[in-house]
Amino acid sequence: MTDTVAVADWQAWQRSWDRQQEWYLPDREERFRVMLDAVEGVVGPEPRILDLACGTGSISDRALRRFPGATSTGVDLDPALLTIARGHFAAEPRAEFVTADLRDPGWAGRLPHRTYDAVLTATALHWLRSDELRVLYGQIAGVVREGGVFLNADHMPDPATPRLNAADQAFRKERQARAQAGGAQDWAQWWQAAARDEVLAGPVAERFTIFGNPADGDHADGETQSVAWHAEALREGGFGEARAVWCSPSDAMVLGLK
Repeated sequence: MTDTVAVADWQAWQRSWDRQQEWYLPDREERFRVMLDAVEGVVGPEPRILDLACGTGSISDRALRRFPGATSTGVDLDPALLTIARGHFAAEPRAEFVTADLRDPGWAGRLPHRTYDAVLTATALHWLRSDELRVLYGQIAGVVREGGVFLNADHMPDPATPRLNAADQAFRKERQARAQAGGAQDWAQWWQAAARDEVLAGPVAERFTIFGNPADGDHADGETQSVAWHAEALREGGFGEARAVWCSPSDAMVLGLK
């Protein structure tokens, strides 16, 4: 009975994380679908996946449900989100998780495999500054096998369309306000709830030490760039081909083919 309750708790936290992310990204599931379509189309239905900056393992969760023959390695630095991921996937032998800082030049050396068929990430790398991301793209190219694929879905606004960007931002704020009035949690509220949880309180406190408290605006150091910038950086980093494969007014998904 105790084990059943513990698993249910981790599943509840996973669902809670998904709902909080969907408050920001209503089209989140569409991104994941397009991402996994691309994986299957390029490397087939039994990929070895690296879930980069994996958080609670949202990409791994969807990939392993879609591809019974897949395996996934999740890598992240956040101790609270990794705690949820490890709890959620405790009974899943196809998933494993590694603690590593992507700013550490030796992060790839912590991985259990030298190369992967697909390296996937979503709404995470905007935490890095542009020079850091260029370096990371080159490191990722060394982890993707020849013929393998990298996909990054993230904030990639186009500076050439300022009026459209402003209209989209206003629309998103109005939609978020309506959802929040209906009980949806934003980023800071979700972390406040996690900090109050008896099991997560310790990892959350450690997370605040590493990244800062979300109430203080811990996204401040990151930068966003256009799709064209990302595609160019991927090609310069060692990918043979790179372009967008999905977009919304404010976000996009770029694919790099090794």
